[in-house]
Amino acid sequence: MFSIVLNIVGTLLHLYLAARLYSLDPVRRRIPARSWWAGVFVVWLVYMAGVHIGDEALDWRWWPGQFSLTWLGISFVMSLCLLAADVASGFGFWWRAHTQTLRAAGAGAGLLLAAFALSQGMRAPVIVEQEVVLRDLPKSLDGTVIVAVSDIHLGAQRRSAWLAERVVQINALQPAAVLLLGDLVEDHPVGEAQLAPTLRGLRAPLGVWAVTGNHEFYGDVDATVAEFEQGGVRWLRDRQVELAPGLALAGIEDIGRSMRSEGSFTGGLKRTIPAVTGTATILMAHIPAAQIVDAAAARGVDLMLSGHTHGGQIWPFSYAVQQRFPRFIGAHDVQDMTLYVTRGAGSWGPRMRLWQPGEIIKLTLRAPD
Repeated sequence: MFSIVLNIVGTLLHLYLAARLYSLDPVRRRIPARSWWAGVFVVWLVYMAGVHIGDEALDWRWWPGQFSLTWLGISFVMSLCLLAADVASGFGFWWRAHTQTLRAAGAGAGLLLAAFALSQGMRAPVIVEQEVVLRDLPKSLDGTVIVAVSDIHLGAQRRSAWLAERVVQINALQPAAVLLLGDLVEDHPVGEAQLAPTLRGLRAPLGVWAVTGNHEFYGDVDATVAEFEQGGVRWLRDRQVELAPGLALAGIEDIGRSMRSEGSFTGGLKRTIPAVTGTATILMAHIPAAQIVDAAAARGVDLMLSGHTHGGQIWPFSYAVQQRFPRFIGAHDVQDMTLYVTRGAGSWGPRMRLWQPGEIIKLTLRAPD
């Protein structure tokens, strides 16, 4: 079903972009129509091949899959700008004298925005610092630094070498604990010998902890869990631990499949935190679903950490994501609990981000005055 959507949407964007670019006089004067549309057809064939081949195999099959995702993102951004030019000119029915100028400006703006989105998608994630007051945190733990990372999506686009650079970033923050909030892989296990030693390079005296995201379940979740465990990562799958005296860390299994079935999906949270807690508690839950957020706050959780939304990743998808998850980015107060939804460190689909750069979260825990 997903590939069908990519086929239809990608084809429509591709044809619209090709038609609008060829309507520009400088293009039409220099390139014969037959040559232009032959080239458009060849690019479309490569795009369609990439959608069906995918980018999982790291051999010749990698580049068509990567091309199709990247071209989809570029076509979308450029089409937005050209559509704005079309609306301004009434699709050529008014302001005819300025139609060429508007379309040329739209094409130029689209190219610049697409290049900017690619640079944001490929650059290192930024460090975002946040102080959080936990009402039950002992004074002895005031100032404890926790680093949270989500949605790294290791796979065809990002491998252990990319992760090694993130380890350097994280260690520079001198965290007491590192929390991995799900979607650590694109789908299948990473399968690299370098993964385990790279993960063991993380320096966190209170440990490196992880929860599953929806993408872990698109492949062999148990194999993914095992290969991260070889790197010293400990998983919280509907359980909680004492991170330090007076500070609990809980993690629930991803709820993506339960959400799709439209049934209740708070069972894992109820098993993990069965009653109201009087201990300072941090909850890791990949998806910031409203039912989970409200139930966690009612159980006395002090801080809930989630990812999944990517902050919309490419504007204006942020508006659609916000319809699904009203608290879709940043810090939110929910009763006495703080919810933080991170944009994630990686990306999904096109390696592009528009106005929503990847991030790593440095959280400084504070005891109440």
